[in-house]
Amino acid sequence: MKKSEYTTWRHLLSSTRASEIAETAMILPLFFMIFMAVFWFGQAFRIYGTLTHATRLGAEAAVAPACTTCAAGTAAANAQAAVYNALAAAHLDKSDLVAWGGASPKWTSPALCICGSPTSSCKAAVSCDGSVANVCVQENVQLSFPSQGGMGTCGISVSARYKLPYHFPIPLTTLDLGNVLLPGQAQMRQETQ
Repeated sequence: MKKSEYTTWRHLLSSTRASEIAETAMILPLFFMIFMAVFWFGQAFRIYGTLTHATRLGAEAAVAPACTTCAAGTAAANAQAAVYNALAAAHLDKSDLVAWGGASPKWTSPALCICGSPTSSCKAAVSCDGSVANVCVQENVQLSFPSQGGMGTCGISVSARYKLPYHFPIPLTTLDLGNVLLPGQAQMRQETQ
């Protein structure tokens, strides 16, 4: 190496510009990781809000005695169709809904009491309607209990779980956001019109 090249490199290494470049090289990956974490958390929160809204629409379609947008089917079929339509409107794939009680990943339906139960410590829970696979529709469930100050209201519960469609392993941990099941559940009072 020539003496002029040596002094040029020595001058660059001792200047403040070189330290600024080194500091930027150390901070930029950390900033990028934080930015990506905020972005993916925002996506997960959007999907959670959509799923909550979809289950509420499903519960409304299930309890309505007459629905202009529903097929002339059962309450479970109407609820499932409403959930699917809400997911499609948000550009979410209905195939990422996880079947209740199915293969891995698996989730269990909420333990809700049959209508007419005097207390929340009921002996038998209402099972999901078996005619739909990805949405748990529990009909004739107790929503409030007279022993706890409620009116003893009966209704329908609609539940669903959504598997996040992306994998984002968090560095230096065993966490992977692709293994997260987001819950959605809504309950509605039974209509008698």
